[in-house]
Amino acid sequence: MTRVGAIDCGTNSIRLLIADIDPDSGTLTDLVRRMEIVRLGHGVDKTGVIAAEAMARTLAQTREYATQCSDLGVEAVRFVATSASRDARNAQEFVDGVRDAFAAFGVTPEVVTGHEEASLSFHGATGDLRANGIPGPYLMVDLGGGSTEFVRGTDDVEQARSVDVGCVRMTERHLRSDPPTSGQIAAAVVDIDVAIDQAAEVVGFQGISTLVGLAGSITTITAHALRLPEYQPERIHLSMLPTAQIIDACSSLLSMTRAQRAGLPFMHAGRADVIGAGALVWGTIVQRLQREAGITEVVTSEHDILDGIALSIG
Repeated sequence: MTRVGAIDCGTNSIRLLIADIDPDSGTLTDLVRRMEIVRLGHGVDKTGVIAAEAMARTLAQTREYATQCSDLGVEAVRFVATSASRDARNAQEFVDGVRDAFAAFGVTPEVVTGHEEASLSFHGATGDLRANGIPGPYLMVDLGGGSTEFVRGTDDVEQARSVDVGCVRMTERHLRSDPPTSGQIAAAVVDIDVAIDQAAEVVGFQGISTLVGLAGSITTITAHALRLPEYQPERIHLSMLPTAQIIDACSSLLSMTRAQRAGLPFMHAGRADVIGAGALVWGTIVQRLQREAGITEVVTSEHDILDGIALSIG
């Protein structure tokens, strides 16, 4: 067994997975799985820089993760940073802070490309899909804070495209009212449709067997569709729901006030203000796949880029 630490630092959240990898089967056994909302990408779309408060929050959490990796005897760490760290002019300051926090492991954060981000997400999620007989080709959609990755493949990535729509970016750019106005929603949909067109040109939606949604916005939407009394990852993981049920859940979340969303029993406190935009993005994607690829059900996976990062270490 090799004990590894995987960190995924995105626009909205930072997550840690400490797991043991079986060298024979390549399977993961979780020891720690954490997520904190740090909003590293807050304001980056408008200003082009990471705000000082967001930088401080994220680096404080990074130091805590580094301590936990040391305490649990982690042998190797990989730290992957995504959209905000690609976009910001002061990304080097963030890189230096992470390097200092993980100095004992000799880790430098990898500001991965959208394509690499997509590949890691694909490999993190596909093992359970295949093991449970869920057929490919898959279209995997990883909806983040600043970007969304579309990945097509069965045993490996065949095509991938990262587009600049995400729950934080769309909230900051368009959905400023509480709840958002019809005009704000319409303007956001224009951006989302352009992004879906960009993905479709590269990935292609025809011939898809299974649409799979990953990451916190989508798992939270699925929790709402299932009307869960609390956040229950075991109920969410590999759930297969009709497209109409997912679309209804997206519409419901979009129409709520932030206070109403925050009152839902499965809602993470740091997600309530951006989940409306996440729901708009996901609902628009699901409707498009329903219309163009004949998709009638949606699978949600709790395993994603974090698992892919951990597996890449072993």
